[in-house]
Amino acid sequence: MTASQPDDADRSGLTVCQCLELMDQGSIDSESLVKGYLKIIDESDTRIRAWAKVDHDLALDQAKNRDDLRKRGMPTGSLHGIPVGVKDIIDTSDLPTELGSEFFQGREPQSDAAVVERLKEAGAVIMGKTRTTELAYMHPSVTRNPWNTDYSPGGSSSGSASAVAMGQVPLALGSQTHGSVIRPASHCGVYGFKPSRGMISRRGVLQTSYHLDQMGGFATSLEDLALLTDSLTGFDASDRMCPLRPRPDCLAGLKSEVPIEPTLLWFELPYASRYSKELADGCEELIAEIGVHIERIEAPLSFAGLIESHRIIYGYELYWSLLDLGILESSAASNTLKEDAKTIGAITENQYNDALEAMHAADNWFVRFFYDYDAILTPSAPDIAPRFEEGTGDPCCSTIWTLAGLPCLSMPLLVGRDDMPIGIQLVGAKEQDDRLFRTARWLLEFLSK
Repeated sequence: MTASQPDDADRSGLTVCQCLELMDQGSIDSESLVKGYLKIIDESDTRIRAWAKVDHDLALDQAKNRDDLRKRGMPTGSLHGIPVGVKDIIDTSDLPTELGSEFFQGREPQSDAAVVERLKEAGAVIMGKTRTTELAYMHPSVTRNPWNTDYSPGGSSSGSASAVAMGQVPLALGSQTHGSVIRPASHCGVYGFKPSRGMISRRGVLQTSYHLDQMGGFATSLEDLALLTDSLTGFDASDRMCPLRPRPDCLAGLKSEVPIEPTLLWFELPYASRYSKELADGCEELIAEIGVHIERIEAPLSFAGLIESHRIIYGYELYWSLLDLGILESSAASNTLKEDAKTIGAITENQYNDALEAMHAADNWFVRFFYDYDAILTPSAPDIAPRFEEGTGDPCCSTIWTLAGLPCLSMPLLVGRDDMPIGIQLVGAKEQDDRLFRTARWLLEFLSK
């Protein structure tokens, strides 16, 4: 690619940070960049179906506006002119938000979600809405995996992960209540990050679980993912999970040097029997390569209880959310949703309160744990992506960390059968997301030696 051919930018491997530098130099502009990505979407989305809605005119109008601001010497944001995809459970005032459900077909929010406001403030160009599983739950969307369309992209942020992997957009937003960022990042072979709970506001995002819903994103490099995260974080009084204190600077953390070489930990986890042989063998090779920088211990017996606590909290809060939405009696609701509602509707308030106590105890335990370790090394998913007809995959590798609200980063480090990707996850200390990015960069550099 040359600077005069920005429509090929993603194919050439340019990162977002490189595109921003070229735009600062005047070598490319946002309009030409956006046109290039729209062309790729037009050429490839009939195959992977990652998008619920793309509005070419709206995207180009935004790009022209960003270019005009730059030409006038106005302030520019951290993502100025960069195309971004937005998961279709996140409200957008100028695009429909249908929550992956026929029940909400044609729904047009009156205002943007907080994360969309932050994207616009950063100068990003909203390309459209990426597909999600029904209500960000288990019933699959129509999206396929770009590596092999016989396979699922994972869920629930299926469209966002697939679109980034296909090169249709350099950045995309997702959300995670169980494993809905980390798992599709693994299955689609891209970088995925779920920040610490409360770092990003959830205002204007479909609520399925007040305590567990968390935001996240996808990119093709660590640097781009850190930049996206920093552009989204901030206090919002309307989301009571958002603490009123400074946020970690992920990009600065990524670029900083480790004061001493990190110590990682590998837990022997209660769900390890679900790992495929390929994954287990790959992890053993990775652990051996890391050598003295990683320790192995058996997971505490309480971890099995944390998995059950997540199931109870998620089920209890999801059921009441479904009742509020009024979807369960509708013919538009999937059988998956209706059948699971019978089970989660039986969870008692006492069970729920006990599970919340276990979650708070886990928060305190992990604070002390990370005094001694820089990050936990663990799989992002127990295998390659499942075949498309088999669903979106097993989220077990995210359960405990999501419950505890810890920052989680998936990196495309392994390859399984049929040349399908498998991610490896780093889990860090809460609200030390910058430290996690620093450790991730160190690990990638260490493994490349």
